[in-house]
Amino acid sequence: MRPTPPARRLRLGLPRRMFSQVLLMQLAIAAGVAVLATGLFLAPLSDQLDDQAMRRALAIAQTAAAEPGIAEEVRHTQPTAGGPVQREAERIRRATQAEYIVVMDRRGVRWSHPTASEIGRTVSTDPSQALAGKEVMEIDNGTLGRSARGKVPLRDSEGKIVGAVSVGIAYDSVRARLIHAIPGLLAYAGGALAVGALAAWLISRRVQRQTRDLAFSDISGLLAEREAMLHGIREGVVALDRAGRVRLLNDEAQRLLGIGDEAVGRTPDEALGEGRTADVLAGRATGTDLLTVRGQRVLVANRMPTDDGGAVATLRDRTELDQLGRELDSTRGLIDALRAQDHEHANRMHTLLGLLELEMYDDAVEFVGEVVGDHRATAEQVTERIQDPLLAALLVGKATVAAERGVALWVSDRTRLPDRLVDPGGLVTILGNLVDNALDAVAGTLHARVEVELRTEGRTAVLRVRDTGPGIPEEHRELIFTEGWSTKKPPAHRERGIGLSLVRRLAERQGGSAAVDDAGGGGAEFTVVLPDALEPEPEPALTAPRTAQPAAEEESC
Repeated sequence: MRPTPPARRLRLGLPRRMFSQVLLMQLAIAAGVAVLATGLFLAPLSDQLDDQAMRRALAIAQTAAAEPGIAEEVRHTQPTAGGPVQREAERIRRATQAEYIVVMDRRGVRWSHPTASEIGRTVSTDPSQALAGKEVMEIDNGTLGRSARGKVPLRDSEGKIVGAVSVGIAYDSVRARLIHAIPGLLAYAGGALAVGALAAWLISRRVQRQTRDLAFSDISGLLAEREAMLHGIREGVVALDRAGRVRLLNDEAQRLLGIGDEAVGRTPDEALGEGRTADVLAGRATGTDLLTVRGQRVLVANRMPTDDGGAVATLRDRTELDQLGRELDSTRGLIDALRAQDHEHANRMHTLLGLLELEMYDDAVEFVGEVVGDHRATAEQVTERIQDPLLAALLVGKATVAAERGVALWVSDRTRLPDRLVDPGGLVTILGNLVDNALDAVAGTLHARVEVELRTEGRTAVLRVRDTGPGIPEEHRELIFTEGWSTKKPPAHRERGIGLSLVRRLAERQGGSAAVDDAGGGGAEFTVVLPDALEPEPEPALTAPRTAQPAAEEESC
């Protein structure tokens, strides 16, 4: 027997979709505003109707008191049901549709009343204020019930107060006017509510389209996932709005670009300064996998526009990969050089073997001395003039590679570099890039030659690399220092256009410069000036003068 599934309980609450929740909330707000506005309008309306009724009663009382015959009749006749005062008061009451018009003398005795039996009796409310010359408006209860009243003094032709006139408007008529106004107010409120509901539906539909009909919980989850992804991935992400201002930076982008949260709200030019990196982020440089250099980092950037008119740029750090590529190029060059040296070494061994078999021992000794002396002379020449071991080793290795490529690599006689470099690694990078570019430029040409000059002027290091290649056209002498610009076909494992850019960046970071010009006799001459590249010279140690030893001690020594 299959178990009966548990009954699903009805869950009451807000719907999950944002569209439905926004619509319900806006409808509730619209309904609340309509009810509140109606209540706020009805609350003073009752007071306004009361005030209007009292003013109307006062105006009728003023009109009745202005009749000259009424005051004279009060002075010279007696209060009777058929008297002239009663007739005139009833005429005015019927004309104005008032509930009652009561004329009284100074004693408060009625001279008129809708009920004839009340004539001659004292009024039920205090008439003292009206008899004192004041006009009174009030809501009060009397013999005819609750009414809106107006009381004025009654004066004769000489202005003397002879009585008072009291006029009442039935309060039921005031309430009827209020109730009569309510349907109209509700109709207006209903119309406003309908318009608000339509506007709420349109706004909710727009929200539904923009949020792709997601629930609030889904949006919250997406935001949490986005934050985790942006700050967890090892790629820099920069988001820009439609005005081109930075609106988001993840941690990796801040690290790669060397900026912080202060860049948010600013354009790439304002945050980074003018340059290729800002051009790539702003979209002025187009393409995929664009190379740019920021500080000492080689970055690969891609930019993708978004539907709202903004864009998202991703940045990858290619510094280590580019360095590995350069090391791979150097390693391949050394391998080729070693392969060629191995072939040359075999030829030399065969020659030496032949000399020995022919018993030409003197010639064999001379031959070995020449071979060893050439290599030793090259290494000694470099180490004598360049005392920094890293730079000396680099030039010895480059000389071997250059020889196997058919290029003569010379170290200028003016070269002098002491072992006091502040940043030997940076100078190795600069020299290695310039020598590699020079070897590429002259390889395969007749009488190919590359000359390196390293000298100092105080604490300033000046590096020059000359070659006999085709040279650099004048219009390209600034472009060659731009990231990604190159006239050579890139190898499979990396891209060109980085080496010279790094050279200039490293030079400018130390307050120096890098430039290119024509070399004497053709070719190109690269000059790099690095101020404060050397440590200050150590001060000579002061040695105490040696005192003469006693003769006995000297003899004992």
